[in-house]
Amino acid sequence: MNEVSRTVRRLVGGAWRADRGKTVTAFALVLAGAASAPLLAACLGAMTDDLLAGRSGAAALAGAGVAVFAVVSLTFGHFAHVAYFELSELAEIDFDLRLAALSNGTPRTAHHDRPEHADTFTVLQRESRRFHTGLGAVVSAAGLAIAMACTAILLAGVSALLLLLPLAVLPPLVAGRLADRAMDRARQDSAEPTRIALNLFRLATTARHGGELRVSALGPELRERHARLWGTATRRLWRGQLTATVIRAAGLVTFAAGYTGAVLVAVRSAVSGGASPGGVVLVVVLAVQVNQQVTTAVRLMQDLHRMATAHRRLDDLAAAVAEPPAAARHDPPDRLDRGITLEDVSFTYPGTTRPVLTDVRLTLPAGATVAVVGENGAGKSTLVKLLCGLYRPTGGRILLDGVDQREVAPDQWRLRVSAGFQDFVRYELTLRQAVGLGDLPRITEDAVVAAALERAAASDVVPRLPHGLCTQLGRSYADGAELSGGQWQKLALGRAFMREAPLLLVLDEPGSALDPEAEHTVFERYAAQARRIGRSVGAITVFVSHRLSTVRTADVIVVLDEGRVTEIGDHATLMAAGRTYAGLFTMQSSAYAFDDRHPANEAPTQPIAGSGPGRRKPGQG
Repeated sequence: MNEVSRTVRRLVGGAWRADRGKTVTAFALVLAGAASAPLLAACLGAMTDDLLAGRSGAAALAGAGVAVFAVVSLTFGHFAHVAYFELSELAEIDFDLRLAALSNGTPRTAHHDRPEHADTFTVLQRESRRFHTGLGAVVSAAGLAIAMACTAILLAGVSALLLLLPLAVLPPLVAGRLADRAMDRARQDSAEPTRIALNLFRLATTARHGGELRVSALGPELRERHARLWGTATRRLWRGQLTATVIRAAGLVTFAAGYTGAVLVAVRSAVSGGASPGGVVLVVVLAVQVNQQVTTAVRLMQDLHRMATAHRRLDDLAAAVAEPPAAARHDPPDRLDRGITLEDVSFTYPGTTRPVLTDVRLTLPAGATVAVVGENGAGKSTLVKLLCGLYRPTGGRILLDGVDQREVAPDQWRLRVSAGFQDFVRYELTLRQAVGLGDLPRITEDAVVAAALERAAASDVVPRLPHGLCTQLGRSYADGAELSGGQWQKLALGRAFMREAPLLLVLDEPGSALDPEAEHTVFERYAAQARRIGRSVGAITVFVSHRLSTVRTADVIVVLDEGRVTEIGDHATLMAAGRTYAGLFTMQSSAYAFDDRHPANEAPTQPIAGSGPGRRKPGQG
């Protein structure tokens, strides 16, 4: 009950803050409508006695009371609905905002890697759709309490034994609570297959995946898996619903026995002369109302318990994803003088035991361009995410000009970071906004957006669209323009170049969706940007790429292998060492018309003549 009380306070407090007038109006109308039902029964009983006694005037007055209370009972609830409907929607929006803040408003992203958190998010996303009835349930519960109090007083006037009738409400309420717990367990048990089934549904209904699904003939397989998973979730929910129904039925049968006993007590009292005929009518009508009150109470308690459980889950999730308060004793430096140092940094993703990075010792000099290379799964993307502060190392520490990254507020550090990730987002906004998000305060400045696109070698995207920077992107809109994968990535790179003087610029596989020539152009622009910000604020630029022909211009090349740093140096040094980097570079060189004697700023764009089957193609190194 404590959870329900907290939920009620939250909902009422939110409504009061949103609109005090509508909150007062809603409660006043519902309370008046609720009290009118038992008062109608009292007038009906009085009218019966007056008619039998021949008191026509009193009977007419009681009949007028019946009419008035009937109108109030039937209409006030509907008027109250108009008052609290908007407030109920605000309660739903408030819950959604809190859920969104927990999902993507936290400093780190580690909670996204935990399956149990993903299941909780799935349950809460589905439960949030019920919150539009939240305040209505609270208001109705207040009205129900008034109605039951009035009913108890009127029953006591007929016979003290009838005060036991409201006690018959307890078994259905207890049974309803047990049934809610059974359903909650069923929803939690079905969360994982539901989440996977929804992912398959999104995969099968997203336009960008349509080609591959058809070529691979995966449609039947996806449908079969979706049906199997959905069937598993449905069976678990059905078992929970069946259990809950049996428990609720037992509670209602108990109440029915109490209801029957109350009517028999009233009839016996009338026969023995202890009550008037009007008293019997009163008890019968009130007993019917108590039956409705119990049914309503069970439903409302079910809704309130369900909302309370959702709020508890939300609170538990907030506690789980919360981090200890950061010391935050330092602001990010205005410029880097020494650079970024990784001291014995290790990292293991939450929920796993295999380390992705192990004892990484590395210094990224201020003003340097740093390339990170290695095979798939070597830990390259994880390393750059640690530098951005998206994760905390599970071992060791990262120093920013000698200051532990943990002592710098994450939001302040990120204001000095620009990044273009391999898994970039396709923001379905206007082109201006999709790029301008990289520096939110300047999102509407066309000149700044155009300059960022120029630095990212993405200016060619704008003239190809019907309305230039004002073009709506994405197929979610009827007039939205759909871009190619390479064009979307160019816009992502434009976002990364919006901030003109970051301390850390990260490009994780910035050419994954580009052809070699376009990628080479991007890296030329990237190198120019790196030199400029390196001179101005000592910025460090870090890029990850599989195409080694583009990384040889870097000041420092870091080779990762199974989460460990195996080589560090510039291109010439690593080639002379003849180890992993030299082997990978030579292997890729054999597929292209270039060799190590080419100028450092030159990159291949065409495979050598005669490259046949078995040769590596661009991007496969």
